[in-house]
Amino acid sequence: HHDLIHRPFYYCHVFADPQDSETVYVTNLKMWKSTDGGRTFTQITTPHGDNHDLWIDPQNPQRMIEGNDGGACVSFNGGQTWSTIYNQLTSQFYRVTTDTRFPYQVYGTQQDNSSITVPSATEYGGIPWSHCYPVGTGESGDIAVHPEDPNIAYVGAIGSSPGGNGVLQRYDHRTRQLRLVNAWPEDYFGWAPKDLKYRFSWTYPILFSPHDPNVLYIAGNRIFRSTDEGNSWEAISPDLSRNDPSTLGPSGGPLTHDNSGAEGYGTVYAFAESPHEQGEFWAGSDDGLIHISRDNGDTWQDITPPDVEAFTLIGKIEVSPHATGTAWVAATRYKLDDNKPYLYLTEDYGQTWQNICANFPQDAFTRVIREDPVRPGLLYVATETGLYISLDRGTHWKRLQNNLPVVPIYDLVIKDDDLVAATHGRSFWILDDLGPLRQLQEEVTLSPAHLFAPSRTYCRWLNWDADLYQGPGLHYTLAMGAHAAFYEEKSPTGVPIRKLLDAGENPPQGVIVYYILKDVPTEPIQLEFLDTDGASIKLFSSKIEEDNTNKDEGEEPEKKEERFVPAAPGLNRFVWNMRTPDTPEVQPDKNQKKPIDGPRSLEHKQANGPLVPPGTYQVRLSLGEKTWTQSFEIHKDPRVQATQEDFDARSALWRKIHDKLSQTIETINRIRKIRSQIREWTRSTEKAGSQITAAAKALHENLLAIESDLTLVGEDSIGVRLRLPDRLDTKLAGLTKVISVGDFAPTKQTYDVFAHLSAQLDELLVRLGKLIQEDVTALNESIQQAQLPLISTG
Repeated sequence: HHDLIHRPFYYCHVFADPQDSETVYVTNLKMWKSTDGGRTFTQITTPHGDNHDLWIDPQNPQRMIEGNDGGACVSFNGGQTWSTIYNQLTSQFYRVTTDTRFPYQVYGTQQDNSSITVPSATEYGGIPWSHCYPVGTGESGDIAVHPEDPNIAYVGAIGSSPGGNGVLQRYDHRTRQLRLVNAWPEDYFGWAPKDLKYRFSWTYPILFSPHDPNVLYIAGNRIFRSTDEGNSWEAISPDLSRNDPSTLGPSGGPLTHDNSGAEGYGTVYAFAESPHEQGEFWAGSDDGLIHISRDNGDTWQDITPPDVEAFTLIGKIEVSPHATGTAWVAATRYKLDDNKPYLYLTEDYGQTWQNICANFPQDAFTRVIREDPVRPGLLYVATETGLYISLDRGTHWKRLQNNLPVVPIYDLVIKDDDLVAATHGRSFWILDDLGPLRQLQEEVTLSPAHLFAPSRTYCRWLNWDADLYQGPGLHYTLAMGAHAAFYEEKSPTGVPIRKLLDAGENPPQGVIVYYILKDVPTEPIQLEFLDTDGASIKLFSSKIEEDNTNKDEGEEPEKKEERFVPAAPGLNRFVWNMRTPDTPEVQPDKNQKKPIDGPRSLEHKQANGPLVPPGTYQVRLSLGEKTWTQSFEIHKDPRVQATQEDFDARSALWRKIHDKLSQTIETINRIRKIRSQIREWTRSTEKAGSQITAAAKALHENLLAIESDLTLVGEDSIGVRLRLPDRLDTKLAGLTKVISVGDFAPTKQTYDVFAHLSAQLDELLVRLGKLIQEDVTALNESIQQAQLPLISTG
């Protein structure tokens, strides 16, 4: 029955129940089950179609794990119900592109799932699933976002859309409507490629001209151009494939014809227009041909490298952003049982070619090559097992894996200072900062240390409650309205680590600083951040331990709040959160017992320092007496309307509030130190006489009254603010939230409230000063006459 042997050349498997010889499962498009030895079958509904694999627990056949094109799901009742497939990051992406928004969106088409757009960052400190959404229904193809209007995207959707051969969707974010604008909308199911008017590959190229945002190209076996948003098309090339009849028959072989459009052959698989010359086109076919046109498509020349054999798939043509006539090519032959890499360079419009694979791993077949738009000759290559780079135009290659999973990478795009990878099985990944690769030179590794210039940094806005749910252990909410599960830990150097279980990661919130150390330092190193005039803002130091070579951020974190600079040999990274020093920490009242170990509820326990405003800054690396300094810029979020004057005004008031809060906390700590001495004194010096003891207790009560105006005394509950009035410390801490919740100049009333609170603090400081000058002095005189230890007021 065709339902049981659906697409057998692709996915059709039979699984026997490990305990019941009459029970058997069949997986393909659907999932089927027989309990009578295969005489009859019933369908088992799974969360997603195209079912590829099934694991059955040999001890308990009711327990299963099923793999499909949507992911993996678990059943505990023999397939009657299944878990969600949204429980692992397993998306299989074919292509990746980005748009012009800030933060930029990442787009891709997922195997047997919709195309999708994902923000590269959100204001919630992570990227929850609720911020991702489909862009059309394309599962297979390329995506091109309009260069001047990011609301418009063109999506290849073979296999997941009506519209016929080479289906192309024009998607509008504003209306969420599709318009089908493919070049030849004739239905194609069941027809062999040789019988179609035009042939399009599963992931056929779609791109806008780098010279004219109103010109759109698509590539089938011919190149098509539209100047009216796909409303009409003109062919600007002949058939640029081999058009070999032996490759254009029905897919699936002679036993099961299977013509879904996914296995079309004899097409242009890679296409590019030169960024230097309008109308200079480069095209590579999936059957081993490369063509060029330098006259807007009027004539085409075969420039295939001599050693490229027939049926080699030309995966990507990267026209150099730096030099005319220069292009890089990545090709594969893995479908012909050849896993070797194929990478080529031409510098004369394809008249001659150079194979640049001499030092490339010979078992890593190559899908994509990109040249860095900032540093000429810096190359990125995507392979079946990961990412490789070359700093010298392909003469030498290095693997760049780090925490990137070993996974096929199907596409790469360079967006500003980021490298975005589309993996086939582990979703999207972003390398946040290409600055060190762009600056790395051989002499850098010979110096005792080297500090790289930080890349452009933005003041990325975060929602006020993005860090509301903090602390060790598991959490379920990133912020209000943004749900995701995550753990919070700290690295050995004190860096907060947020491990998200079902959401994407935000880029680092701050200035990324890279530096190289040649050897293990024998003394602490320092990183100091300075303003444009060289005045110090904040200083961080490393710590020297017996073994300072372990970079593993996954080790058990130290139970310290202090943050250290990593000091391992090789490349180190430090992220400055763009803040000045924090307030002092409130010292606990030693007389107050803490019944439970729960979250501290008061905002002022230790308040973050103010953010520095946009501007030019410096970072200085110190190793012994040697220093290295680099300048960098912090820019405002381009979406906000605040001026530099607005940022400066906010920063100035924020610093004033911060200073007053610090003064408040220092006063609280001072009072608690004096009160602690008085308590200890009265407990241990009964022989001093009742008159001195009574004076000490009265002084203690007067100090406690001032402290009670500064802060809630003896309260450390999460619900304290619902029961007792806020005190001065909490009001000052809350005022920083008012001015830091967004990028705006402070309101007049904010200044008024600050003046009001400052006056209250000044009055309390006068009371305290008088109390110390008169009562503490008098008490100490009595204590001194009794020849007992004095009470310190420092």
